[in-house]
Amino acid sequence: MPVEEKVYFEEQPGRKFDRCLANGIVKGGGGFVVGAVISLLFLRRRVWPILIGTGFGIGVAYKTCEKDLESFK
Repeated sequence: MPVEEKVYFEEQPGRKFDRCLANGIVKGGGGFVVGAVISLLFLRRRVWPILIGTGFGIGVAYKTCEKDLESFK
């Protein structure tokens, strides 16, 4: 039987911010990797697919974080 950890109200914003930061790093890194692969395989090593992939990843993470923090209010 899993033990439930008590989360105090004061700790919730910090935990949500930590989750947002980790989500941004993971999704931004994933976008970077996808952009780099596309750039290497199809577009003769251009920089713009890497930038666009990273931007999309960070944008998705931002939108997810915004929705998560909105539910805190």
